[in-house]
Amino acid sequence: MRERQGERIGIIGGSGLYAIEGAEVLDTLALDTPFGRPSAPLTLARIHGREVVFLPRHGEGHRIPPHRINYRANIYALKLAGASRVISISAVGSLREAIRPGDFVLVDQFVDRTRERPSTFFDGPIVAHASLADPVCADLRARLAAACHAAGIPVHDGGTYLAMQGPQFSTRDESRLYRSWGMDVIGMTNMPEAKLAREAELCYATVAMSTDYDCWHEEEDDVSVGNVLEVMRGNVEKARRMLAAFFAAADDALSRCPGACQTALDQAIISDMHAMDDDAIRPVHALVSRFLSGEGSKT
Repeated sequence: MRERQGERIGIIGGSGLYAIEGAEVLDTLALDTPFGRPSAPLTLARIHGREVVFLPRHGEGHRIPPHRINYRANIYALKLAGASRVISISAVGSLREAIRPGDFVLVDQFVDRTRERPSTFFDGPIVAHASLADPVCADLRARLAAACHAAGIPVHDGGTYLAMQGPQFSTRDESRLYRSWGMDVIGMTNMPEAKLAREAELCYATVAMSTDYDCWHEEEDDVSVGNVLEVMRGNVEKARRMLAAFFAAADDALSRCPGACQTALDQAIISDMHAMDDDAIRPVHALVSRFLSGEGSKT
């Protein structure tokens, strides 16, 4: 039996993870959104009896650089496809000695240093101010931590992800500066992805796969694509093991968030929805439909 919309788990694959091996593929979803097309058609699949929706962030064959990803279309498409929770899998550089290449980090905070990337669905006339105090779903992160332990993957539970613009890697002094700020890992893709997931009322958690020590570490080689790819191959295999353990342990409550992720807009929308016409509602309809039907508190 097909699961109802809102009970699927979204998976965004980062560098090196362009498909989910071993999953039972059910369909390919070529979705369009008010913000354009996502990075690639979504794959609807089943893992351990649970329906998942997979999207390769960089497109098929890694053709889209970080600053050109249509983050709004990606998140909106996952919402349209019935996802309630999103696992974001991303390659990162380590800014801490203890986070070795090959380790996973389940980050709980972000610092956004990107620019010129559309970072909200609510550009007006509907205005919303979503809380990002805790941008990661604690329940989803705990489940992923348990899956990493079950799969024997070195994992750090908690940490701050510095989102840089890219596509170039950091200068040496930038890397040292981010370390002095207390950042733990550095990547190019999880912002504005996490912001948009919150606005879409999707539980969101990042699995940051360390590939290198950026360029701050004097005893290690500077980061390069060649070095990253070598470690990435092993990380992708670990990610597949982690996902297998995650879904093997899934229970009936997996799709339902015990926190406030899936009601984030209840305290965010400031506009009078009754004053909005169809043109205002159409671009964000999938995000605000429950308020229009009287299910949300902003009616």
